[in-house]
Amino acid sequence: MKKPKIICIDDQREVLAAIKKDLDMFTPAFNVVDCESAAEADEILNDFADEKEEVAVIICDHIMPGENGIDFLTRLNKDQRFLYTKKFILTGLANHSDTIQAINEAEINAYLEKPWDKEEFVSIVKKLLTRFVVESGMDSDELVAYLDQATLDREIKRKKHQW
Repeated sequence: MKKPKIICIDDQREVLAAIKKDLDMFTPAFNVVDCESAAEADEILNDFADEKEEVAVIICDHIMPGENGIDFLTRLNKDQRFLYTKKFILTGLANHSDTIQAINEAEINAYLEKPWDKEEFVSIVKKLLTRFVVESGMDSDELVAYLDQATLDREIKRKKHQW
């Protein structure tokens, strides 16, 4: 099985390095890929889609040169190739209207302000990975050590009620 991807997008290299460091615990089961812009992320996402590789979570800054994070995630939200991909905004500069747009148009799954608390960040990523695995129907046996057990239990119960 190919490792699902976690994509990190931020125009600041030092922020990307900090994100990757905080995600290090996930690397045995997930490939962590960093991008410095939405345009670079587009290229990588298209390559992954062409190769039928799963993108589990996208962690994206909001304020970046070129296309901003919320506009990028709004566009991605309409792309059926990434139907189950979870979207996470990590930003220090969003205002109230940006937050509303992120929720209503990009349908983000998580939002955290910079600077972030590592434990909270890792907890959010675990929950998003869990929801991705359950919703996409991916085999979770090899991934269970990296998932949030409470979220997994809740999602499985919810799925059973839908059947």
